[in-house]
Amino acid sequence: MAEIPEHLLKRAEERKQAALAKKAAAASGGAEGAEAAPEGGGTAVATAEKPAAAATTAARTGPPVAAGHTQRLLTVVKAGSIQDVKAVPTDKVHVWPHLLIVEFCAALAMTAFLLVFSTLVNAPLLSAANYNLTPNPSKAPWYFLGLQELLTMFHPMVAGVAIPGVGLAGLAAAGYVDKNPSNKPEDRKFAIAIFTMFMMFWAVLVIIGSFFRGEGFNFILPWRQGVHDIFDL
Repeated sequence: MAEIPEHLLKRAEERKQAALAKKAAAASGGAEGAEAAPEGGGTAVATAEKPAAAATTAARTGPPVAAGHTQRLLTVVKAGSIQDVKAVPTDKVHVWPHLLIVEFCAALAMTAFLLVFSTLVNAPLLSAANYNLTPNPSKAPWYFLGLQELLTMFHPMVAGVAIPGVGLAGLAAAGYVDKNPSNKPEDRKFAIAIFTMFMMFWAVLVIIGSFFRGEGFNFILPWRQGVHDIFDL
C-alpha cells in the first residue's frame, strides 16, 4: 500500500484540531449562557443540557470530520504505481542485433574456412565413372553410409524405416518431454543426452562404413587397405 504524503497528514491533523477547538468553544459558550439564565427557567436548563449531551456523543463517537474535505484514494495513490508495472527480463535478448550479429559472424567465419580449405586441399573425387566397371566396394556418399551400414546388419524394413523413424521421433519428442525453458546446457541434460546419443550412433556407423569396409563391403582393418586409398588427396 502506498504511503500517504506528509502534507496531507499535516493538513488532516490541523483540520481535526480546528474542529475540536470549535466544538470546545461552542460547548463552553453554551455552559456560560446556562449560568447567566435564571435558575428556574426551563429554557436555560434545556440550553445547558444540549451541549453536555453533544459533548458526551462526541466523546463516544470520536472527533467529527469536517464535511467536504475527505481525501479520496485516487488523490493519495499515484496513478503510475498502478499502471506502470514493468517486468525486467533476465533471460531474453533482442534478436537484432544480439543474436543475428553472432550468427552472421559465425557464417562469415565458416565461409572463410571453407574457401581457404578448398583452395589448399583437393576434393577427394574419384576418376570419371565407367559404366563397364563397377567399383568394389560400391559405397554410398558419406551422409548415407550410416544407412548402408545398417542394411548390412538388419532387414531393409528395420534398417531403412524402423530405426531411423524411432531416432527422428525421439528427437522430435525431446522438446515436449524436456520443457525447461533455459538455454544453459547444464539445465537441459535430457535433451542434450538424447541428441548426443543420436549423433554418436550415426557417426559410428559412418566411420565404420568409411574406413572398415573393403571389397565386397566386408569388414577390414583400415591400415591393411590403407587410408590413402579411401581419400585420394
